[in-house]
Amino acid sequence: MPDNARPRVVALEEHYQDLELVKHYAPGDGTRNPQIIARLEDLGEERLKAMDDAGVDLQVLSHAQPSTQKFDPETAVRLAREANDRLHRSIQANPQRFAAFGILPTPDPKAAAEELERIVTKLDFKGAMVHGLTHGRFLDEKQFWPIFERAQALDVPIYLHPGKPSDVVIDAYYKDYAKDYPHILGAGWGYTVEAATQAVRLVLSGALDAYPKLKFILGHFGEGLPFLLWRIDYSFSRPGNKPGLKFRDLFTEHFYVTTSGNFSDTALLCTVQEMGVDRILFSIDYPFVPNEPNWINWLHRVALSADDRAKIMGGNAERLLKL
Repeated sequence: MPDNARPRVVALEEHYQDLELVKHYAPGDGTRNPQIIARLEDLGEERLKAMDDAGVDLQVLSHAQPSTQKFDPETAVRLAREANDRLHRSIQANPQRFAAFGILPTPDPKAAAEELERIVTKLDFKGAMVHGLTHGRFLDEKQFWPIFERAQALDVPIYLHPGKPSDVVIDAYYKDYAKDYPHILGAGWGYTVEAATQAVRLVLSGALDAYPKLKFILGHFGEGLPFLLWRIDYSFSRPGNKPGLKFRDLFTEHFYVTTSGNFSDTALLCTVQEMGVDRILFSIDYPFVPNEPNWINWLHRVALSADDRAKIMGGNAERLLKL
């Protein structure tokens, strides 16, 4: 690309939906309006036009939640493998415009590690996405560490996407308002709490010490954690906590965050100051957030240098995902 050309724009929390996989969802899982469903299922002309109109050169595709985290192990393994193969075939029609994070059958952690290796080495996927809890269990629990071991060996990231809060949490925290404000369970608040908790637990678990090159991605500007890093780090350094934890160091070393669904000037600048520009990746969250030129224009409006802007638009993703 010539020196004066615009940076390649890579968006990497951009969702699709596999028709065969969603047939196995429980009632209520993945419920969406018909317009969103149509956009999720399209990997052709309409999506490409939306990308062109918004100035997006490459989408890293990932399945919409809840994916395979709630299935029984045998079903999860079969459906994940089949869905990953179908996604790979779809990408071959436009390999210059699409890449992918694969589906992992986390109900069977050993099989999930094997599937991660298969999709990276055989299908050229760029990592994998996990959606929330697996049958109520957080990803930091040691039964899931074989996935981390394999991700480190393959040098690929795991994208921690939010999932619907557990029924226990919904009952205790959200049920009074869920009828009138159903998005309190999702992007309005519940998703943020679940994904941020997942990340905090991973830092506390020792997994990042055991696998010092492990890499995670969090959407939505890190589910609010960059804003809270100083306070979290300070709190865990107080007497009474297990000594020696360097929360901020571990988080900023092992986590990348994306702009998906959060186009706030102040959130961006806060994250740049707390984590550094090299840890920020551009995402839109299509089709839950529509592709619009406004998102690229937003990056040009915020007070960033041209080099830093280019890193966020695609340079950081190219380096992290080896595009």
